Amino acid sequence: MKILSVVNQKGGVGKTTTSINLSACLYKMKRRVLLVDLDPQSNATRGSGIDASMIQNSINDVLLDRVHIEKAIIKSQFDGYDILPATPSLTESEVVLVTRDEREFILKNKLTSILSRYDYVLMDCPPSLNILTVNSLVSATGVLIPVQCEFYALQGLSELINTINQIQNTSNQKLKIEGILRTMFDSRNNLSNDVSDQLKEHFPSELYKTKIPRNIRVAEAPSFGKSILEYDGLSKGSLSYYSLSGEIIKDE
Repeated sequence: MKILSVVNQKGGVGKTTTSINLSACLYKMKRRVLLVDLDPQSNATRGSGIDASMIQNSINDVLLDRVHIEKAIIKSQFDGYDILPATPSLTESEVVLVTRDEREFILKNKLTSILSRYDYVLMDCPPSLNILTVNSLVSATGVLIPVQCEFYALQGLSELINTINQIQNTSNQKLKIEGILRTMFDSRNNLSNDVSDQLKEHFPSELYKTKIPRNIRVAEAPSFGKSILEYDGLSKGSLSYYSLSGEIIKDE
């Protein structure tokens, strides 16, 4: 099985969109999928069609030992995969976990009891390298890095890779870069193409062949609580995420 941490410390690069759509695609491909929302903004939860009134227990309750993880997992509204939802109360865990012993292993220990149920666990991380992101990286088998092809992309990527190397050396020797995903790609834009070429040069074996295009339908889907597959299954965005899923499962 794969436990994938979807990480980039920069906001607005498509982490949540990728987490939702990849979860939906893998589920459509008959894989058992859990999406873990680790961002207090809880966009992956809302983008999975989960209203706050549907959440009795959240990832915050799990991390702070208030409820067993099984009690917090619910089904996405339209797409079939399971989700461990977040609410804005997750900011509590950001503060409290820092004071705990073995704090970077808390999520890993919580996930252990349910991993046999799933083929893929995807974790949507906050746009910062905080204790929640560190817990995700310590729990993961691989890191999926969405990158928008823009001016500062490579600088942020090198900082993130340094963090991944630190985690490998201290807390999770098996952690690897699963892949780097170019998102919101516009082939008509010279900068997009230049950055894409630089990524190919520096990360030839880590870069996914699939590029996720800049697509209005992909951007609209989360506001309806649906993946792009459910919202517009024939759009370029939907076909691109299916392509990405194919790249990921080929290693099974």
